[in-house]
Amino acid sequence: MEALLGPRGRLSQVLPGWEHRPEQLALAREVERAFGERRVLVAEAGTGTGKTLAYLVPAALSGRKVVISTATKTLQDQLFHKDLPLVQHGLGLDVRATLVKGRANYLCLHRLERIEREPALLGPGAEEAWAQLHAWAGRTETGDRAELELPDDFAGWPRLSTTRETCLGARCPLHEACFVTRLRARADASDIIVVNHALFFADLALRTSRGSGEGVLPRYDAVIFDEAHALEDAATEYFGTAVSSFRFEDLARDAQVALEPADARAGMLAALALKVRGQAESLFSSAPRALGLLSESAIRLTPALLEPLGRQVDGVLEGLSALGAFAAGAEEPEVQALGRRSSELCAELDFVRRADSQDHVYWAEGRGRGVALRAAPISVAEALREKLYKSVDTLVFTSATLRAGNSFGYFCRRLGLLDEAGEPVHPLTQLAVPSSFDYPRQAALYLPTHLPEPNQPGFVQSVAAEVLSLTEVTGGRAFVLFTSLRNMDAVHALLQHRLPWPVLKQGEAPKHALLEAFRATPSVLFATSSFWEGVDVPGDALSLVVMDKLPFASPGHPLTAARIEQLAAQGEEPFSAYQLPEAALALRQGFGRLIRSRADRGIVALLDVRVSRRAYGRQLVQSLPPARRFRSLDALGEWFSAGAAVAAVPAE
Repeated sequence: MEALLGPRGRLSQVLPGWEHRPEQLALAREVERAFGERRVLVAEAGTGTGKTLAYLVPAALSGRKVVISTATKTLQDQLFHKDLPLVQHGLGLDVRATLVKGRANYLCLHRLERIEREPALLGPGAEEAWAQLHAWAGRTETGDRAELELPDDFAGWPRLSTTRETCLGARCPLHEACFVTRLRARADASDIIVVNHALFFADLALRTSRGSGEGVLPRYDAVIFDEAHALEDAATEYFGTAVSSFRFEDLARDAQVALEPADARAGMLAALALKVRGQAESLFSSAPRALGLLSESAIRLTPALLEPLGRQVDGVLEGLSALGAFAAGAEEPEVQALGRRSSELCAELDFVRRADSQDHVYWAEGRGRGVALRAAPISVAEALREKLYKSVDTLVFTSATLRAGNSFGYFCRRLGLLDEAGEPVHPLTQLAVPSSFDYPRQAALYLPTHLPEPNQPGFVQSVAAEVLSLTEVTGGRAFVLFTSLRNMDAVHALLQHRLPWPVLKQGEAPKHALLEAFRATPSVLFATSSFWEGVDVPGDALSLVVMDKLPFASPGHPLTAARIEQLAAQGEEPFSAYQLPEAALALRQGFGRLIRSRADRGIVALLDVRVSRRAYGRQLVQSLPPARRFRSLDALGEWFSAGAAVAAVPAE
C-alpha cells in the first residue's frame, strides 16, 4: 500500500496534481486487512479522502474474484472508465475487470430479429430511432444502450431488450451470441466485476430463490459496497415484490407475438393473454376507489381492505392459471417463458392479496397512470444474513455517511451485521477516516431562528423569501432541496418569475439534462430526494445548498410505519432508534452536495427551526461536518463576500 499510495508511491508519479492523503492510505490498509483476514469492514470515509482507490488497489492485489457495487449506473461508469484504468495502467496492476448492468440495458438479438421483420412493433413515431438503432446494432461490441443517444424515456427500447422475467436464457436460439451471455463469460474470467446495487440485489434475490444458475453474475469471493448507506433501500426493493398493471401489459404484448401468425395456436394464446390483461385492467382501475388510494400516494393493505377486490383478484388468478396451463405444453422457448411468467405473477399476486406475513408490510401506491400492489420485508437483516453473509466471508461497506452520531451501531443493526444482542455475526472492523476538506474555511452552515416551524402557517412563504435572499448572496448557483413534492411545487411557483437566474425544476427534464444546464449557467435548481445524494457538482457552479426541512421519513408511508411498529413491539423507542438516525444520515447526504473538492466554497442553509428548538436538534447539527455556523443573514453575506474577494486576488 505504501509503495502505491504512500507519499513517494507510484500514484504520486502518475497522477497530475496528486496530494498525499493519509486518510486514503489508512483506509487502504484496513481494506487489505479485511481481504487477508476474511473480515467484514464497515468504513466511513469523508468526502475527498480518495476512498475509491483505497478499496480498488487492495481488491486488485487480493487475488480473489471481487464484486464492487455502487449506488447508481453513473457512479458505476465513472469507476469503470476513470478509476480502474488508473489502477490498471497508471499503477501497473494486472487486473481484469468487467462492467455489468442489468439485462434491460442490453440489446436482445432475438428480439432484434423480430423487430427487423416487423419494425412497426417498436411503436408509433420510432422510425428515426430505428434507423439509428439498426446501424448501431451492426457494429456494437457490447450491446449496451449507453452507447446510444436515445432519450431516457424512449418507449421502444423495452421491445429490444429483456428483463429477468422475459429473457429466454439457455432456451434462446441466439443464446451463445447473446450480449448478456458473452458479458457473463467475460465476468467469469475477470478479477473485478463492477455492478450497481439494484443489479446486485436483483441477482442475489434470484440466485437464492431459484439456484445460482440463473443469475447474471458468476460466483464471487468478496464484495465491496460503495455508497453503502443506500443498501437497505435497495435490498428492501429486491427482496420484496411489486405487481403492477404494466407487468400485465408486457405479458399480453409478448404473448401476441410469441407465435407466428400462421400458427394455429397463436389466436388462442393471444386471446388468453388479452383476457388476463382485461381482467387486470379492471382490477387496477377499480383499486384506487376501492382502497381509497390517491395518485402519487401509498396506502397500507390488509386482508380486510383488499376484500372488496377479492372477486376481481380471483378472476386475474384464474386467467393467469389458464394462460400458464396453455403454455406449459409448448415447445417454443417464448411460449414456455410466458407460462413461467404467468406462474410467477400468479404466486406474487396471491401473496400480496393474502397480506398475512408478519415480517412483511403490504401496500398499494399510485404511479402516474398506474397502480402497484407491493410487499416488502420490514427488515432486511435476516435476509442478508441468510442470502449473503453465509456465502461470502469478505465484505467491505463504505460511504461518506454511515455513522449516526459517532456510532456505526445503527447501520450495522439495520444491515444484519449485529445480532439481537448487539454482537457481530462475522468478524467485524469499524473505521472512520475524516474528510480531507477544511470545512471551517470552506463551508458555512446557516441556521435561521426567525422562521415558522414546518407545520405552521406561512412556512412555504417564509422559505421562498429566505431562498430569494440567500441566492442574492451567492448569485444563484443554488440547489434548493425539499422533502416533499408539495413544498417544492409551492416554493417554485412563488419564485420562478422573481429569481433573476435560470430556474430549473426536477421533473421538467431528465436528471442529467438538468445537471448539464445547471453546470453551464448560474442557475437555481428546485429538487427533492433524488438530488439529496449521488449528485456531484464541483467548482463554482454550486455555491449554495438550501434544505427546507429536516429529512425525517414520512411516518405515513406504510414501510416506515411498519418499521416503527416493529421497533415498538420489540420494546425500542422508534424515534431515537430509527427515525432520528435515518434523518441524520439523510441530512449529511444533503450537506455533502456542497463541498466536492478542496477548492470549493459555499453555504448550506437549513431552514427548519426545529433544529434550534428541539432537544434532538443539537445531535443532528453535531453530526454534520464542522462548518462555520451563522444565524444572521448579514453576517453570512459578509463571510461569503470576504472569501470571494480573497479568491479573486491573483496568486503571487
